[in-house]
Amino acid sequence: MKKIFVVSFISVGYFLNAQSLSNSPYAAYGIGDVKYDNTIETASMGGISTAFISDFTSSFNFANPANNTNFDLTSIRLEATNENNYFKSNYNDTKSTKHSTYLSNIALAFPISSKVKMGISYQPYSSKNYNITNTEILKDGTGYKNVFRGNGTLNTAQVAVSYKINQELAVGARANLYFGDLSDLNEFYTVDANGVASSEFINGYQTKNRVRNFNFTLGTSYQTLNTRTDKKLTIGATATFGNTSNMTTDYINSTYTYADAEGTRANETIIDQQSRKSKNLLPLQASLGVGYGSENHWFLSGQLDYKKGENISYFGQTFNMQDTYRISAGGWYLPNYNNFRSYFSRVIYRYGAFYERGGLKLEGNSINKFGISAGVMLPFKNSSITRMSGLELGVELGKRGTLSDNLINQNFINLRIGFNFADKWFRKNLYN
Repeated sequence: MKKIFVVSFISVGYFLNAQSLSNSPYAAYGIGDVKYDNTIETASMGGISTAFISDFTSSFNFANPANNTNFDLTSIRLEATNENNYFKSNYNDTKSTKHSTYLSNIALAFPISSKVKMGISYQPYSSKNYNITNTEILKDGTGYKNVFRGNGTLNTAQVAVSYKINQELAVGARANLYFGDLSDLNEFYTVDANGVASSEFINGYQTKNRVRNFNFTLGTSYQTLNTRTDKKLTIGATATFGNTSNMTTDYINSTYTYADAEGTRANETIIDQQSRKSKNLLPLQASLGVGYGSENHWFLSGQLDYKKGENISYFGQTFNMQDTYRISAGGWYLPNYNNFRSYFSRVIYRYGAFYERGGLKLEGNSINKFGISAGVMLPFKNSSITRMSGLELGVELGKRGTLSDNLINQNFINLRIGFNFADKWFRKNLYN
């Protein structure tokens, strides 16, 4: 074995087993296909959230927990995402399409007092599900086959609290628990000219990562309102740090045979076995945003995100991810919330765009990503400006990767749908 996960294996082998891979062939690296932020509200605006304080009392911001000064209702959010990926490689002009649908966000938020707000949410953080096969037949009629398999999901549960210091300044904190199991397996064996196994034993390299990670996100925001013009200026910042738990990585290199079709191993001989713990799975992340808008009418924001590259152990070796940078811009527009004769005048329209320098670098090529997004919030019939809740719809179109060096170009269309139910629930009635 010269290299593990060489570029040609991904480009060629992925398309040979396209139906086995759920999202992206690039999920074979690192901790899988990382979801930036699965909330429809944020994704529809290009990912801006750090300087986004909703003008309405029904929207809780988990990305920057300080940005909840206007939140005053109990809110329940249920959201789902449908991902549609279209892959292309210069190798024989091959193409493939992949689809997946999953529950992307469950959140409950409520005010504790006029100054303290709290939210609880669940989201999938990353996914790893691929099955890649590469077969090489030599001129003498002999050959070999490499099979790469991966599976697992890394989830995150979050608890966020915000505190309003005064009319302009607020702070917040979020506790993040990451949990899940990720597995990668590379099997190597010889084959004949027809691609049929010619060796009795399989050489397998397997890495299992058990993730139970905990860290914190701290946020702050400043917003000033010109009461004469109803114009707002918002500045926000966040930082995520403080890993307190370990990721356990078990690596085993062995030879074996399969006793049955279910994949039960037999006659296994261990060549090398290692186990290690690391704390740098989710290193430092930071974000800075600036926004400007008109009260209850429109908002525009720009944002810069940074994530320090992590080191991941695979097959007894260390794989280095580079630092990630993301630039995003977006906002929303509400024509006229007082116009009850025209329903679409009370619809919130969202828009955005982003560019991301990815953490993955192959053969000197950074696997970058960019896209545009849009969305609407269709209010329920009885929704007012003080209880803005309804049906959320969002779409995101973009591109990831490159055709250079037999890599893969990935075009994607992500569709999102969800509900936000907000009202003054769980409160005692007061009587004079």
